Amino acid sequence: MRIMIATLAVWAAFGQTAWGQLGNLGNLMSFDDKPLHYGIQVGLTRSKFDLEFTHDDNLRAAVQGTASYYTAGFHISVIGDLRLNRYFNLRALPGIILIDRDIYYNWEPGYALTHPLLEEHRTVESVYGTLPLEIKFRAWRWYNFRPYLTGGGSYNFDFSSLRKNKNNTEESIIRLNATEFRYSIGVGVDIFLRYVKFALEMKVSFGINDLQVLDDEIYTHSIDGMHSRTIMFGFTFEG
Repeated sequence: MRIMIATLAVWAAFGQTAWGQLGNLGNLMSFDDKPLHYGIQVGLTRSKFDLEFTHDDNLRAAVQGTASYYTAGFHISVIGDLRLNRYFNLRALPGIILIDRDIYYNWEPGYALTHPLLEEHRTVESVYGTLPLEIKFRAWRWYNFRPYLTGGGSYNFDFSSLRKNKNNTEESIIRLNATEFRYSIGVGVDIFLRYVKFALEMKVSFGINDLQVLDDEIYTHSIDGMHSRTIMFGFTFEG
């Protein structure tokens, strides 16, 4: 990510000279002058939890640690893009994100022997409706390529959350707060084809609020904080 951002900064610094040399070469030369255009983005995700291990000494005697690793998912969004000026655009990307996130428990060996039904791995499934709002900074165009940076925030609602299901007794489910706020940063490149603008994009989002819903199970009490982190690889088509 750092290398890509540094490359984009160099591209922006020297792009004016390159633009002067290229003239009007390339496809869809007036596309970025449109005040408003629309598109669609589909892609893959990699998601996990950033976990804060409990500070309770009694629980630490039962579980030695918790961990979460990236798990694959999918997302699809509709794009509304408003041109602010030559370099900046305001983008709304309402969509759906389907993700699974895993939690692994490292039980203290003696505690595990006396509790043989303990699980070492749990999966939390989520279906998010997401409403992101982002600023897109575009570098100078070079032939049919134009790199960019994005940054912004989003409101997310987990439709599969069982936070309000007080009678749930299925031990394999960990409940999460349904509402989540995130901020994101990303990098990408627009590729101007003959009839549409195609883009490749990578974005990382970080959860702001704690998703944990405490109950009487050791699986949730062994965690003092739970925030999401998601890497998104997107393929965008705009017309």
